[in-house]
Amino acid sequence: MLARITAVFLAILSPLSSAFAQQSRPREQFENADVLYDWVSNTRGDKLRTFVTRPRKLSGKVPVIFFVGWLSCDSIEYPQGETDGFGALILRLIDQSGYATVRVDKPGIGESQGTPCNKADFQGELEGYQAAFDSMSKYDFLDLDRVFVMGLSNGGGFAPLVSRQRRVRGFVAAGSWGRTWYEHMLELERRRLTDAGKSAAGVNDAIKVFSQFYDLYLIQGQTPGEVIRQHANWKDYWYDSPDGQYGRPAAFYQQLQALNLGETWQKVDAPVLVLRGSKDTIMSRADSAAIAEIVNRVHPGKARYLELEGMSHGFMVEKKFYAELMPTILEWTKRQLAAGN
Repeated sequence: MLARITAVFLAILSPLSSAFAQQSRPREQFENADVLYDWVSNTRGDKLRTFVTRPRKLSGKVPVIFFVGWLSCDSIEYPQGETDGFGALILRLIDQSGYATVRVDKPGIGESQGTPCNKADFQGELEGYQAAFDSMSKYDFLDLDRVFVMGLSNGGGFAPLVSRQRRVRGFVAAGSWGRTWYEHMLELERRRLTDAGKSAAGVNDAIKVFSQFYDLYLIQGQTPGEVIRQHANWKDYWYDSPDGQYGRPAAFYQQLQALNLGETWQKVDAPVLVLRGSKDTIMSRADSAAIAEIVNRVHPGKARYLELEGMSHGFMVEKKFYAELMPTILEWTKRQLAAGN
C-alpha cells in the first residue's frame, strides 16, 4: 500500500516539478510579444523545445519568420538579452517587426532532450527543424500563406530542406553557403592559414594536404583521427578533434557534404535574399553568392545578393550590432508581401 501511495504521489509531483522548473528558468522578456513554449520530436526520439512568439498588439493571423539556426551547439533562446549579433537580430525582429516567429533548439541544447549536440548528426537536426515547421499548423494566429524562412549561417544553406516543397513567401540566407562543404572548407583553410601569417608557399603546401584530408574525411567517410592514423605526416596540420570538428561529430559534416545544394536551390521559385558581411571570415563571397547565382540561373531576378560593408559573420561592425540589418530584411519581406509573391 505504501509503495502504491508513493507512486501516486510521485506521479503528481513530477509534472508540478517540471512546471516549477520551467517557471524558474530565466526567460526572454519582450515589450511587444508573448512567447509560447512547446515541443516537437524527430525520428530519433529527441524531444525538442520550440519557441513561438506572437505580437501582442496585433489580432488575427500574422506573417511568420521561421528561423533555421547556425552550426554550433548554442541555444537559439536568448534569456540574457543581446549577447551576440545573432541574438540581437532575433530579439529585435521578435519585439519590433510585428511578425510572429518560430524557433527550435537542437537536440541536447537548452531544454531540448535526447542526443547530446556534440554527438548529434545533421539528419537528426534537420528533422527537428522540419518537425517545428510542420507544427506551425496548430497555431491559429500564424498565417501559413505568409511564411518567411530565415537561415542564419549554416542554416541558410539548407533552409529549403526545412520547408521542403511547401510554399513560402521567401527565403533569407544570412552569412551562408550554397556550394559543397568540401569547397567551403578548402577556402576556409586557405583564409585561416593566410590570416595566421603563413607564407604563400606554406599555404599552398597545406592546401595540397587538406584537399586529400577532406576528401578522405568528408567524402570517403573517415573520421579525422582515422585519416591521421593512415597519414601520420599530416598530424601537425590537424587542429581539432579526432572524432569531429567545431564541436560536432564527423558524421554531421559528412552529411552536409552529401547535400546537393545546387539541386536544392534550383528548385526554389520563391524570392530569395542573400546577405553577407564584407568582413565575414567564415562564409566567403563565393559561398554566399552561389545561392543567388543558382536561383537566378533558373528563375532570373528571383534572388538578390547584398553585401553589407564592414559587417562580420556575426552581424557586427566594430563590435556593435549592424543596426541596418533588420530594416534591410523587413523592407525586403514587406515588398514580397505587397507583391503577393
